Amino acid sequence: MGTFLFHEIIFGPVSSRRLGISLGINLLPENSKLCNFNCVYCECGWTLENSFVKKQFQPREKVRLALIEKLSVMKNNGEKLDVITFAGNGEPTLHPDFAGVIDDTLLARNTYYPKARVAVLSNATRLNSDSVFNALLKVDDNILKLDSARTQTISLINCPNNDYNKEEVIANFMKFKGNFILQTMFVKGHFKDHDFDNTTEYEVESWIDIIRKTKPKMVMIYTIARDTPLKNIEKISLGKLNEIARKVELAGFKTSVSG
Repeated sequence: MGTFLFHEIIFGPVSSRRLGISLGINLLPENSKLCNFNCVYCECGWTLENSFVKKQFQPREKVRLALIEKLSVMKNNGEKLDVITFAGNGEPTLHPDFAGVIDDTLLARNTYYPKARVAVLSNATRLNSDSVFNALLKVDDNILKLDSARTQTISLINCPNNDYNKEEVIANFMKFKGNFILQTMFVKGHFKDHDFDNTTEYEVESWIDIIRKTKPKMVMIYTIARDTPLKNIEKISLGKLNEIARKVELAGFKTSVSG
């Protein structure tokens, strides 16, 4: 099937492994990926070196009108909706008016589907921005990524921009005082002449130490389900994911597992 991009602002609804019936919002360009990570497993493919040159974000008003139109049609058709999810072709919090878009989305949700949740899938790199941080406090599911406690593993799996600081990200997690969901993708593979495997005992125990420190309200544990840009990635078995989840639960935290 290959990796793919979302060619619309509003996409779906789709049945999400982790979230239920989800209506997606793509704030990024429709024909290219825009992200400050370059994850080896990203369903949208590799981040191109020139992706930040033009930075063509979707205008706030265009997003608002597209969402209202879609929600109105869905409600009139009697369709079910569990969650409105910010995902799409890269990192949604890079949008210069992310906070305003969140406010518009919450208002539209309250009007058409007041019982639906609003979720943001983020790599947590923009938490130093007060506007982004405060916007994430407003959503129902503030889902933040950390795929490893080890900087070397992060550099292989996520390939972040040079200004990424793991300790800073962890400190920002703590500022949410538990009002966030930690999301971790478990994978094995080989990249840049190095093996990576964030399922080893050392990796998992170090990662659980961060969970104890940051105290998320939920930990999402999952593995690849679609094609990936790096071709030699190994999908982790459901049994192994459940084993990791049990360790997290023994530490006192709720989990959800998607194999």
